Amino acid sequence: MQLSFDTFNIEPIKLTDAWPICNFIAANEDRLKRYFPKTLAQNLTPDLSKYFVKKKVKKFNLKEEFLFTIKSKKTNQIAGLVYLKTLDWTKKQGEFAYCIDYQFEGKGITTKTISVLSDYAFETLGLETLQIIVHKDNLPSLHIAKNCNFIWIKTLKNEFTPTGENPLNMELYELYNEIKS
Repeated sequence: MQLSFDTFNIEPIKLTDAWPICNFIAANEDRLKRYFPKTLAQNLTPDLSKYFVKKKVKKFNLKEEFLFTIKSKKTNQIAGLVYLKTLDWTKKQGEFAYCIDYQFEGKGITTKTISVLSDYAFETLGLETLQIIVHKDNLPSLHIAKNCNFIWIKTLKNEFTPTGENPLNMELYELYNEIKS
């Protein structure tokens, strides 16, 4: 499975992504430490990245969590990562989490990726509700949610605790699959 738009491919995580993910994490460590501390901690060395990728490939194949890479078609460089996580197959619901390389920030790449993956989640995976949980001060992520037609549902009190910080309230946005009759 490979999805694409413009000059980027969206691909499921694969074993050969360990080294490129380690590089991506190292280059974006400061950007990832607040909202992606676990991903950061699990990819600080090439050996840790190999283990991380093996776990994520297994979870992908078991449909427990989906991790996608966003790669430049020209260079094959990882431009970003997108998780489809917190899957509830009974409710047909999942949550997006995403990060973009500093070199690719502000170019609409994550917005296009979330749009493409939302269609994939509805049409291929059969999900009916997609969520994005974001802090109100994370303006780029808020814009992505709004630009992809996610609607604000409510504030989640003390939803997320960044490393070494107090719990943060987070904003819940949802997108629903329109049932076609």
